[in-house]
Amino acid sequence: MLGDGILKGLAETAKNFAGSFVSKERMTTVEYPEERLPLPEASRNFPFLVYDGDDWEKGLRCVACQICEKECPPKCIYIEKSKDKKPDYVGKPQIYPAKFDIDISVCMSCQICVEVCPFEAIKMNTEFELATDDRFGGLLLDRKELARSNEYYHQIHPTEASEVDARLAEEKSKVEAKARAAAQAAAAKAAATPTTAIPSTPLPGKPAANVDARPASTAKTAEDNKNAETRATNEGEPKA
Repeated sequence: MLGDGILKGLAETAKNFAGSFVSKERMTTVEYPEERLPLPEASRNFPFLVYDGDDWEKGLRCVACQICEKECPPKCIYIEKSKDKKPDYVGKPQIYPAKFDIDISVCMSCQICVEVCPFEAIKMNTEFELATDDRFGGLLLDRKELARSNEYYHQIHPTEASEVDARLAEEKSKVEAKARAAAQAAAAKAAATPTTAIPSTPLPGKPAANVDARPASTAKTAEDNKNAETRATNEGEPKA
């Protein structure tokens, strides 16, 4: 029948309209911003920097390798390396970012920076309410504004964060096991090395003892030869 689809659509609309007065499931409209729908775990918007512990500056995982800066398609990441080093999450001294800025007015949320980071230091945030009247400075986020704790990472991406923590813990245990093995090998090598006798030093004012440096067998042979010569001399002398 002509117009059958229009009538079905109007009927569905009328059913939802009437049902919205008695059932919340029929209410498809959310009164934003008073009401908000939960975001999916896989949602992403702009990057943020992960740090461990309570101090964001000391706990940053980023070591300023600048891979994300080089791979970023719109070139919205700016990094400056530090002059000194600090221990990373496995205790190894590493360079850290003295400056880490992201221009979110240019960022295209492609997540390439996350994919290429070898230290699990940069992840994608779900925060999207970043509107500002400052067209330039307000959209350029520095490392303090980008820093988020590992607990925050677990809140927005729990599955991914758990996998990352397990991988980092495994890498840390491997490094510690390798360090212990190296220390044990060094201790065993030191124990197997024979100790060398150190000659005694004479006290001031006393002459050093005359020590025969020749081997014992050589010294004994020389003494026997001397005794034999003495006996031969005595036997060759005429008796009185």
